[in-house]
Amino acid sequence: MRNLINIFKNGIIKENPVLIIMLGLCSILAVSTSVVNALGMTLAFSFVLIGSELTISLIRKSIPKTLRVPIFIVVIGSFTTIMSLLLQAFLPDLNKALGIFIPLVVVNCIIIGRVEAFASKRSVIESLFDALGMSLGYGIVIVSIGAIREILGNGTILGYQVFGPNYNPALFFILPPGAFLVIGIEIAIINKILAKPKKVKQEG
Repeated sequence: MRNLINIFKNGIIKENPVLIIMLGLCSILAVSTSVVNALGMTLAFSFVLIGSELTISLIRKSIPKTLRVPIFIVVIGSFTTIMSLLLQAFLPDLNKALGIFIPLVVVNCIIIGRVEAFASKRSVIESLFDALGMSLGYGIVIVSIGAIREILGNGTILGYQVFGPNYNPALFFILPPGAFLVIGIEIAIINKILAKPKKVKQEG
């Protein structure tokens, strides 16, 4: 059980897919203009990652080595298509806001990387905990970035006004440079947290 907890925790901090491994930055930077968009992208990402890791782990022993990448893409593409159709049917506004980044989940480096490096070699239960940890780590980052950018760039959070009517939004944070600044600050913070303090040698 402890091993499963460690696998889950790794995706949140030590192996955070965005801040540590630094994959999937394209969707993070483009979609995180608001909390709603960030939550929608987290939902889509998590659905595809969890479904893909579980499926690949289940069939891993029967996948020929020479065909593993095409099979990975087919599995990921299937779950991406399902998610895209569900969003079109039940959340059309969110689907429109996320745009091309929903279909592009199929080539998301995080998902392909976890399927190749983890799910294709580990048990179903381990793959589940890995997918959940990676999804939570991804979600925390994109939602926090979306919240900061929405509050500072629009003066709102989840569409509700945060500041008074006289607040002048810093539109810089809605633009791409603002996204780079926010994610840069978050990367610096997590690196500071994970930095091991140097031991001071005592004389004598």
